[in-house]
Amino acid sequence: MSAVQPVGVGLIGAGRIGSSHAHLLATRVPGARLAAVADPRPGAADALASPLGATGYAEVADLLADPGVDAVVVTATTEAHADLVEQAARAGKGVFCEKPAGLSLAEVDRGIAATAAAGVAFQVGFNRRFAPEFAAARAAVEDGRVGTPYLLRSLTRDPGLPDYGRVPAWAVFLLTLIHDFDTLLWLNPGAEPVSVYAVADALVAPEFKDAGLLDTAVVTVRFDNGALATAEANFSASYGYDVRGEVFGSAGRLEIGGQPRHALAVSDAGGRHTDTPRGDVELFGDAYAGELAEFAAAVREGREPAVTGHDARRALSIALSCIASVRSGGPVDPRVAAATVDGRVR
Repeated sequence: MSAVQPVGVGLIGAGRIGSSHAHLLATRVPGARLAAVADPRPGAADALASPLGATGYAEVADLLADPGVDAVVVTATTEAHADLVEQAARAGKGVFCEKPAGLSLAEVDRGIAATAAAGVAFQVGFNRRFAPEFAAARAAVEDGRVGTPYLLRSLTRDPGLPDYGRVPAWAVFLLTLIHDFDTLLWLNPGAEPVSVYAVADALVAPEFKDAGLLDTAVVTVRFDNGALATAEANFSASYGYDVRGEVFGSAGRLEIGGQPRHALAVSDAGGRHTDTPRGDVELFGDAYAGELAEFAAAVREGREPAVTGHDARRALSIALSCIASVRSGGPVDPRVAAATVDGRVR
């Protein structure tokens, strides 16, 4: 592959986030082109791929055998992530996998080992790192502008789920708060978590609690540098998709997010109104494009991407520790607890 030739990307999984990533790869990611889409559902791959000038496949093996596919973006169902990462690595393809990269530490370790053995890039989709305000906050921390970190906070409030009955158990930790855990780790560089305590309940959809769905959670994390962090999530923010962060330290405070992303403000008899984004694609569209551009560059340049499989493992370790904490009713040591939990088990 020449230095100027775009990276041919094959996308596996034509669902909601897969469709968004496909359109970004086809239109907004420098140095990349959407080459193919694979999805086992009848007609799903062709319906997404054809209008974007890509090839649709019903079988993942056919996509991996396509000579025009240099790298793979995995947006399939969460339970398939680990196996798909390994399959792509064995085919010699660089791999971008949506979070989580597995549902246990052992699964993520398999992906790390497979991609390392193949000598291919392995990036995981923690898009907040590519949002300008979060990137600026990380730079400010590295520059010492907040001094010694004392307290950190990260939250995600989703405006609602289309079908609570189809949400996987432990989704609040494994699919939602895992972004917040990566954010907290990233904004407290060099520190490792030593204690995790999670409290969660089904407050939005209590009828699904017996099926394992918890929709509201608060997590406390203690780090080995003394900093304390909290993360919270809820699946029913009536006002829109709400993502924020904060770092408070000896020299100052950083506030991240929380501002409307639309320039239009309307003032009328009811007061002044601004719109709040209704979903992650609307709020983080540029960040999604940025992370995919970083992946394409890493593949083209033969280097490690900015967000690695090891980053994915660290965030998943906190998420799995939350499950252990909810089960035990108290704080746990993530260095021990995470290895005992499988996210598939309720």
